[in-house]
Amino acid sequence: MPELRKDLITDRWVIISTERAKRPQDFRSPPIEPDSNNCPFCPGNEGQTPPELWAARERGHANGPGWKVRIVPNKFPALRVEGGMNREAEGIYDRMNGIGAHEVIIDTPDHKSALEEQSVEHIALALTGCKERLLDLRHDNRFRYLLIFKNVDRTTGASLSHSHYQLIATPVTPLSLKAKLAGAREYFERKDRSVFHDILRQEQRDGTRIVFESDGFLVFCPYASRFPFELCVLPKRQSPDFHSMDQAEILQLADALKVTLIRLGRALERPQYNLIVHTAPTRFAHRRSGLWDTLDHDFRWHIEILPRVTEVAGFEWGTGFFINPVVPEQAAAHLREA
Repeated sequence: MPELRKDLITDRWVIISTERAKRPQDFRSPPIEPDSNNCPFCPGNEGQTPPELWAARERGHANGPGWKVRIVPNKFPALRVEGGMNREAEGIYDRMNGIGAHEVIIDTPDHKSALEEQSVEHIALALTGCKERLLDLRHDNRFRYLLIFKNVDRTTGASLSHSHYQLIATPVTPLSLKAKLAGAREYFERKDRSVFHDILRQEQRDGTRIVFESDGFLVFCPYASRFPFELCVLPKRQSPDFHSMDQAEILQLADALKVTLIRLGRALERPQYNLIVHTAPTRFAHRRSGLWDTLDHDFRWHIEILPRVTEVAGFEWGTGFFINPVVPEQAAAHLREA
């Protein structure tokens, strides 16, 4: 059973998950990349994954070929669904069982198809699967936060090259999200409007950092980008929850992601990147934190795309500052031209 341990100084929780060390790539150097014949995410190899939780199919039956998108539990989960929290003290320290969920969204049956190479409709199908899993998991009152992310290539944390997202449900709200929630709430209480609304309007007025805009979404390089070519995908409709999107918005998001990632690939020769969906904590967490009354108005779900073109080194780890060698306005212009 994994466990969570709390740092007394920073209030940061750390997942101690020794089962993750069982992953084959943790013991190989260099790692061996499976081809479509032995990749567990490819059609025909469904028996190599746990039974599916959700699937979109054009033919066939559950846990067999014929699917377009398939969602399964992670075979090497960071957190486990089964069991109780068992919060307890260990001397001056706090710990709890590593309760949560860890799922894999296999967004295409094609072993070599990157996200940006898929059709808008197919990207939207995978996003719909993500939404459905969020809607299901948010009813478990043990879970405080639901994170969707995509690691592209080895140095970003991906263990397999076959395109996929991951979803992790945690029993605590991460400190990084707490900081965003607190900042958004303080801004709303001070100005009686959302900071995300103001950022959206400022970027539209300025225009120099915009990479893509549609009726539903704005994609831009943030004013204080931490990394070269960092991108934010911001919905124009105010909502704290990713799962609140209707089908029209999901299609618009799929289009925004496809266009943005095509431009990123052309500009930087298909860089490795992390894609992270920041959505509000579950309503159970909202009630505990006192954010219930204002959350619908001050926080807005959004996506970060973080290309891995520089390294985070000692200065960044030691200070929390980031050194970005590319001016965001120049990065956006380069992406627009791509």
